[in-house]
Amino acid sequence: MKEAFLAGGWGMYPTLVAGLALILTCLLYAFRPESRFVPLMLSLGLFTLMAGTLGFASGLISMTSYAVGPGSSEVPANILLAGFGESLHNVALALILATLGTLLASVGTLRLALGARAARAALG
Repeated sequence: MKEAFLAGGWGMYPTLVAGLALILTCLLYAFRPESRFVPLMLSLGLFTLMAGTLGFASGLISMTSYAVGPGSSEVPANILLAGFGESLHNVALALILATLGTLLASVGTLRLALGARAARAALG
């Protein structure tokens, strides 16, 4: 796991920070399903996915600059594919964190729905 994180480059850091903030917010929502958490969960989820995409794009830019720069005829295709794979670590981390956040948010949504159902049953 550590190797995958390091292979992803600098883009892994903002993705991790955004994803951890997302998970923390979704965890709070799972325990206290209040509507005030929803906009924050949505924006942090989007931020996490966008940070992962930015890390992927910057990795591709770096890789292609070597592919078309001076001495590019000496760069074997397998090195370019390895660079592409390393760039995908950013996307994978973003998707893992967003999926975990979504799972936690779903727990909060379920608790909210069950609470509303119980309140309706109590009313009549």
